[in-house]
Amino acid sequence: MPAPFRNMVRMAGAIAAAAAISAVLPDPAAAKKAPKPSGFEATLPVEAAPLPANGSIFQASYGYAALYEGNRARRIGDPVTIRLVESTTASKSVNSKSNKGGDASITPPSSGPLSFLNPNALNASSSSTFNGQGNAGQTSSLSSTLAVTIAEVRPNGTALVRGEKQMMLSQGDEWVRFSGIVRLVDIDADNIVLSTRIADAKMEYSGKGALQRASKQGWLGRFFNIISPF
Repeated sequence: MPAPFRNMVRMAGAIAAAAAISAVLPDPAAAKKAPKPSGFEATLPVEAAPLPANGSIFQASYGYAALYEGNRARRIGDPVTIRLVESTTASKSVNSKSNKGGDASITPPSSGPLSFLNPNALNASSSSTFNGQGNAGQTSSLSSTLAVTIAEVRPNGTALVRGEKQMMLSQGDEWVRFSGIVRLVDIDADNIVLSTRIADAKMEYSGKGALQRASKQGWLGRFFNIISPF
């Protein structure tokens, strides 16, 4: 076999081996990227089946809305604006106190074999006191707006809505995710509904970046907090 032809065969074999190895090994960029949580993806509207042309000018499938319905969101894929007006305040106070005491005294006889006993040495008393207090309080609030889409319409007049908003900032990324069950009658004419009227609501407001890392304790501090008995 001529030398140039053998070199071409070796090169083709090396390229094939490299392609096989790259197909088996994971992509480093994909490995570093955290998986996106499911359950908040926007839902696209269901594509209607094409209707045969019947020569009519009016076609109900071309975005028709009845007068009594208007343009309110009611179908899968329709956007709905969620107005987040969450506010939670909780407090708890516990106070416990107890006292207990007891006395005992014995008077020995003035004559006889026990007359040598000292009456003061036979007196005994006991007492115990306990006082405990505890207080706990928490206040949280969230005010924002978020546009979501209808993912499922149910026979009882409710709908499952979900969506998210991502913001890429100079010092990191932030996102707001929301999902829940809303009554279609609670959606107003501007397609806005309050978060307080949504059942099984799941809200997530978080982010990642330099600011998020600065607000968290270091891994060594977390380790010592786990093993510390105090």
